[in-house]
Amino acid sequence: MRAQDPAGRGHRQVVGADVRAVRPGGERDVQPVVDQADRPRGAAEGEDADRQVVRLPIRDRVLRTDLHDAEPGRQGVPDDAKDVTAGAGVGDEMESSERQHRDSFSDMKQVRLGRTGLKVSEICLGMMSYGDPAWRDWVLDEEAADPFVRRAVEAGITFFDTADVYSLGASETVTGRLLAKYFTSRDDYVLATKVFSVMSDKPNDAGLSRKHVLAGIDNSLRRLGVDHVDLYQIHRFDPDTPVEETMEALHDVVRAGKARYIGASSMYAWQFAKMQHTARAHGWTEFVSMQNHYNLVYREEEREMLPLCADQGIGVIPWSPLARGLLAGNRGRGNERRTTRSANDAFSNMYTDDDFAVVDVNAEVAAERGVASAQVALAWLLSRPVVTAPIVGATKLSHLDDAIAATELTLDEKEIERLEAPYVPHPVLGH
Repeated sequence: MRAQDPAGRGHRQVVGADVRAVRPGGERDVQPVVDQADRPRGAAEGEDADRQVVRLPIRDRVLRTDLHDAEPGRQGVPDDAKDVTAGAGVGDEMESSERQHRDSFSDMKQVRLGRTGLKVSEICLGMMSYGDPAWRDWVLDEEAADPFVRRAVEAGITFFDTADVYSLGASETVTGRLLAKYFTSRDDYVLATKVFSVMSDKPNDAGLSRKHVLAGIDNSLRRLGVDHVDLYQIHRFDPDTPVEETMEALHDVVRAGKARYIGASSMYAWQFAKMQHTARAHGWTEFVSMQNHYNLVYREEEREMLPLCADQGIGVIPWSPLARGLLAGNRGRGNERRTTRSANDAFSNMYTDDDFAVVDVNAEVAAERGVASAQVALAWLLSRPVVTAPIVGATKLSHLDDAIAATELTLDEKEIERLEAPYVPHPVLGH
C-alpha cells in the first residue's frame, strides 16, 4: 500500500513491519534502523524475527507501542466461538470463563519500553473506562471495574495507563485502589498518568505551565495513593507555554522522585523533536515514550512520527488501536452506531465510510482465522517493530480477552499486505 506524501516528495510505503520512505521510482529514502544487539538470536539480517517468532526472550524484545475506547462487538467471530455467557452479569462471566483464560495467558511477554530498561507488558490496560459514570455514560464504577483489573493481572498485564482528566480524577482514584488490591508490591506494576487537560474553570488548572505540572503531579499522586508514578506523560502539546518551562518542570518532577520516566502524547513530529532537543541541550530528562493515534485505519503517523521514534529509541504506546471500536464492529456504514459509546463519542467523526474497506478486509481475515476482528487489528499493530504496547480499554471482559489473545496471533506477510492495501490517507487527526 502506498499513500501520497503530503509534501509531494514521494510515497510512504509499509514493507513487512518496517516503516520506509520510498521515492516514486522505488528507491529507498530512509532505511529502517535495526540494532544488531536487539535482533533475536538466530534471526538472519533483514529477517523480521518479531513476526516469525511468537515468543522471544525479554532482553531481545525492543521497541514494540490508549485504546481509550471500549471496543464493543466481536465482528468476524463465528457464533459458536462467542462468549457463552452473553447476557450474564460481569461477575458470572468472570467466574465461568476464568479457568479457560488463566492458564493460557498468565505468561504474557514483558518488553522494554523503547531503549529504557523499564519492562512493561505488551498490552497496556487503559483505565479511562473506569471511574465515575456521571462523566460518561459508558464509564464503569469501581465495583464494576474490579473484574477487569483482576483479569488483567491474572493474564500478566503489568502496564496501566490513566490521566488526571479521566472522570475528572475519579479514574486515578479507582486505578490506585484496584492496583493496590491486586498487587502486593508497588514495584510489580508500571503506572502511567497524564497532565495537560482542563481540570476546572480556574485559569491555571490546565496546560503545561510549571505551576500546573507541579500541582498536577501532586494531585495525581494523592488520588492514586502512591508516592510516584512510573511514567508521567504530557497529554498534548501546549502552544501557550514555552517548551523550556515545560521540560524543566518535568525534569524537576523526575528529580523529586515523583516520576521515574516522562512521556508525550499526540503532537506533530517537529514539536516532539523540539521538546527532546530542548531537554538534551539543557541536560534535562528526555521523553522515553510517545502515546499517539495509530491503528489499521489511521496510519498517518508512519510518515514522520514513527520513523522519528524508531531512530531515537522511543517506545510507542498507541491510543485507539481499534479506531474507537470501528475495527471491532461497533458501528456500520452511514454513521450507524451500535453501542452506547459509539453513539456519544466526541472522536467518532475521525473515521468515515471510506475506512470500511479496511474494516471489511480485517473482518475477512478474522473470519478465516476463526478469531475476533479485534484480535487481527491488534495483532497487526503488535507486528510493528516500533510499537511497544497498544493501550486497550474494555467495558466487557470479552474485549480484554481479545486483546490478550492478540498477543499470541501472528499474521503472515500476505495477510498483512491484504490488511494494508485498502488504506486511505487521512488529514492529521487526534492532536
